[in-house]
Amino acid sequence: MKLSKAMRREARTFYFFISPWIIGFLVITLYPVAASLAYSFTDYDIIHDPEFIGLGNYSELWNDEQFWNSIYVTLKYTLISVPLTLLLSLAFALLINQRIPLQGFFRTALYFPSMISGVAMSLLWFWVFNPQAGLFNYILSLFGVEPILWLLDASYAIWALIIMSFWGMGSGMLIFLAGLQGVPVSLLEAAKLDGANRWTSFWRVTLPMISPVFLFQLIIGVIESFQVFTQAYTITQGGPSYSTWFYVYNIYVSAFKNFRYGYASAMAWLLLVGVMLVTFLIFNTSQRYVYYEGGRER
Repeated sequence: MKLSKAMRREARTFYFFISPWIIGFLVITLYPVAASLAYSFTDYDIIHDPEFIGLGNYSELWNDEQFWNSIYVTLKYTLISVPLTLLLSLAFALLINQRIPLQGFFRTALYFPSMISGVAMSLLWFWVFNPQAGLFNYILSLFGVEPILWLLDASYAIWALIIMSFWGMGSGMLIFLAGLQGVPVSLLEAAKLDGANRWTSFWRVTLPMISPVFLFQLIIGVIESFQVFTQAYTITQGGPSYSTWFYVYNIYVSAFKNFRYGYASAMAWLLLVGVMLVTFLIFNTSQRYVYYEGGRER
């Protein structure tokens, strides 16, 4: 169908106004992604021209001990931090969903820390974990516990970063709170009439109804944990003894300290594949615990 002159003018106006986004997407997003894929098959140090080496970078990664250590550190952080953060977020959401005095204040106070930027948060926790004047060691000393080196001890450094991750649970708490307020009151009242106590109502009614929210939080938490960088870069520099050598920090060191951009690009693409596989696995197993309204499970 032939377009009228007014329609063609409207189309040109439309493309003119969205052109900044299109140009930005092509230049800032699509080109770097495509370039990193190409560089992953090359030996590139930004000074000399890229030299094609095929799967050389990927083959070297297979035999790189530091590469496997970064995977181990990241997975350890993920397997501990994500479940604990989910449970704490849900617990606080359940708490502030009750009719308690100063409810608005507590909601704001619990959410506010998640608004602080990563660098500022890391520096704050660096003081908290200070072995001599830190708040944590002071509290432990009240119970007669000897000072812990925390960020200076390979046995405790990763645990310090896991504790730090709880600082941002406010955003997850807010999402859980929205899910809890979406649970139909009629279902809870019906369960109460059937003789269900609070625990049974939560386990049989509330939890199934918010299970899609739980799935969303789980996926977002896993993806974010795979990309931990700021804490490791700001306060631990991957140490001590490589105990906080996270995967993304390993990519940073390879690219911007060792100037091996091809090698770092290969790691970045393996991270993308890993995130996709884990997300696919979570989705495929979610049918066991995720309930959707209408009685249909996925």
